[in-house]
Amino acid sequence: MKTAFFCQECGYKSLKWMGKCPSCGAWNSLVEETVEVTKPGLSHPRWEKNKPRPITEIKPRADIRTRTGIREFDRILGGGIVAGSLILVGGEPGIGKSTLLLQVSNALSVSEKTVLYVSGEESVEQSKLRAERLGASSPGLFLVSETNLDLILEYIREVQPALVIIDSIQTIFKPEITSAPGSISQVRECAARLLVTAKSEGFAIFLIGHVTKTGAIAGPRVLEHMVDTVLYFEGDRHHVYRILRAVKNRFGSTDEIGIFQMSERGLKEVKNPSEIFLSQRESGLTGSVVVPCLEGKRPILVEIQALVSYSGLAIPRRRATGIDVNRILILMAVLERRAGMRLQNKDVFINVVGGVKVAEPAADLGIVTAVASNVKNVPVAPETVVLGEVGLGGEIRAVRQMEQRLKEAAKLGFKRAIIPGHNADEIKGIKGMDIIPVRRIREALSMALEQG
Repeated sequence: MKTAFFCQECGYKSLKWMGKCPSCGAWNSLVEETVEVTKPGLSHPRWEKNKPRPITEIKPRADIRTRTGIREFDRILGGGIVAGSLILVGGEPGIGKSTLLLQVSNALSVSEKTVLYVSGEESVEQSKLRAERLGASSPGLFLVSETNLDLILEYIREVQPALVIIDSIQTIFKPEITSAPGSISQVRECAARLLVTAKSEGFAIFLIGHVTKTGAIAGPRVLEHMVDTVLYFEGDRHHVYRILRAVKNRFGSTDEIGIFQMSERGLKEVKNPSEIFLSQRESGLTGSVVVPCLEGKRPILVEIQALVSYSGLAIPRRRATGIDVNRILILMAVLERRAGMRLQNKDVFINVVGGVKVAEPAADLGIVTAVASNVKNVPVAPETVVLGEVGLGGEIRAVRQMEQRLKEAAKLGFKRAIIPGHNADEIKGIKGMDIIPVRRIREALSMALEQG
């Protein structure tokens, strides 16, 4: 055993305490921990199986992915759970992490897969009550309440599961380390041991992680670097919709999202999120625009709302929910300089309805159109969608996969689309939709508001 200091922000290790972390620059972030010292020179027990081989001689397993039957969940993972992977699931308390993974465990156990659910926060009786509420009662689902890592590994060897759920990693401890469960040393060492177990035995392990007040997973960031996949639950736990997003995925795309609806029987898949997000939209409302956004390969129509009011402050406020506020500042400057709209004495508030986060620049034209609609008090026609990237010169730039976005809009009854002129040539024709190409921001605002 020896004493070392670890940064709570980035996991940097130092043999002495320092006021400022030399790795990430955070002040007073180094915490003293007692770590276990391993003797060098010991041979690896699986050395014979880990010899280097030519890549041409390595054959992937035929059953490398296992589908859970929950399509939104499989979409996030890239098509299913990869054997031997370590997956971290984070989110606010009460948002549905344990509920979702218990449903995944039941879905796999019903398909004759053995699943071990390790709860460090509930007794097996409490877990049983939650399982009954969710309808999870398969004999292939094993429950145990344990926090000792050595005992957990022993249970894994006895049960030989196809999937292991650890709820949560902050409650698990390794007896050889004297620090408390949830500390940097415990979280890192327990995750490293579980990583080796998953890779060597060939089954997947899910780790549930708590989040801090800033929304990051508690513990060192090195935990996110160790695992294969990091999933985040987004949304307000006081509302019914939940968004599951992959921020890291070694076996799939990080652009996909899964949308669920919380109910008394657990989380239900939302098969048509565009229809759900637009179900409460009112026609004739100023400052409201529908934008076809792209999440991975799936287009989702979202409503962007803008509210512009007179400001009595020296510096007007710019607030945004679901959109980067720095992008809002740029677009407001373009509106003032290129469209002649006076916003220097007005507060601007932007909201993406439904709790969705929009990061792609294709929503730029929708944002400026919503602001202009509210300023001029002219609504956008209810059957119109607007999309395009806005440049600093006021030009409208092309976006990717335009035809796929417009087909989704036409499916939901939209009959008019204002798109960048550079995308007009790639559109082969959307039945029942009037395509209006624009090249400048003034032209786009004129076309968007003329029918309102």
